[in-house]
Amino acid sequence: MDDLPEYARVNRDSWDDRAAAHAASPDYALDRLLADPTAVSDVVAFDRARLGDLTGLRGVHLQCHIGTDTLSLHRLGARMTGLDLSGASLAQARDLAARAGAEIEYVESEVHAAGAVLEPASFDLVYTGIGALCWLPDVAAWARVVAGLLAPGGRLFLREGHPMLWALDDERADDLLVARYPYFETAEPLVFSDAGTYVETDHVFTASTTHEWNHGLGEIVQGLLDAGLTLTSLAEHDSVPWNALPGAMEPVGGGEFALREGRDRLAASYTLTAVKR
Repeated sequence: MDDLPEYARVNRDSWDDRAAAHAASPDYALDRLLADPTAVSDVVAFDRARLGDLTGLRGVHLQCHIGTDTLSLHRLGARMTGLDLSGASLAQARDLAARAGAEIEYVESEVHAAGAVLEPASFDLVYTGIGALCWLPDVAAWARVVAGLLAPGGRLFLREGHPMLWALDDERADDLLVARYPYFETAEPLVFSDAGTYVETDHVFTASTTHEWNHGLGEIVQGLLDAGLTLTSLAEHDSVPWNALPGAMEPVGGGEFALREGRDRLAASYTLTAVKR
């Protein structure tokens, strides 16, 4: 991990700094997951019907963070591996799995190096959850990593914040939807400085800088097609599992947030599946 590019080192420091606070936050609901051996995260529950039967599938969760979704997929029957570049996040994920009595392998690696640390063409399921692609500079390169990990017939399952949402000004106090950031992938990152985080916590963080990118929906789909995958479903949703626009959104149940007025104005997230033929 010493040869990480600058953007990945900066982002790793941010995730390392936030891992313990995220695990302690009620928004990640670790207590609920540990109290009920059948419980799954709200993010996984949202897509439960789309996920289908995972029994016996070998799965890898890329950019798994503290492992709440990884544990949830394990509970749905998959044999899971989690991968993340943040050692502190993986420490929390391993602790959660151990306390839950779940056999989950966790691997520390930047996602573009996944093919070098995981067995190629061996996974029935590659899962990527909310808030993952924005940390990557090249979505086509990510798509090639996914294709390389999937066994023939294997499936990518992706739920993400919609690129239209990522382009909006999230600091407005009103309910106007104003495009402030690029919709399409750019060569240079958007550099942000924020001592806070997206979950409820009183902690003030020292690693405040992040490097981020948006990727248009067409760029994501085309990257997967170019990598040899076949798109099998694409659903856009009017909600997202965090308060992405505090001036305009409200909780709507199941850990989801949507616009207070005119929910049909915005595709806030999407679920995409693709298979390797």
